[in-house]
Amino acid sequence: MTLGARIVLVADGEVQIELPFSANLSQQHGYLHAGAITSIVDSACGYAALTRAPADHEVVTAEFKINLMRPAIGERFLATGKVVSSGKLLAVCTGEVRAYSGSEYKTIALMQSTIVHVR
Repeated sequence: MTLGARIVLVADGEVQIELPFSANLSQQHGYLHAGAITSIVDSACGYAALTRAPADHEVVTAEFKINLMRPAIGERFLATGKVVSSGKLLAVCTGEVRAYSGSEYKTIALMQSTIVHVR
């Protein structure tokens, strides 16, 4: 089984990943599990960093800090990763996750991550 997430935007220094709600990914209270939220925003930050990495490099996450600000309640979740700074060895990214119900949303998580460029 996969998460069911899909990339919906790739731009220079920015990537968005969308995840529909799934009861299979929920925790005991029925909210989407923090692990699923963390996975999509970490991936969005990593792919955003890859858009700025040197041509012959891949990326790996070295560290991140996530603030889970409210329960993950919604029909779908959108993670946006953005590069704040990118050098030869490291990129620093920010991430945001929004929970959508119809066209309305609430920001449910924020991330800061350090991504390493590797050959």
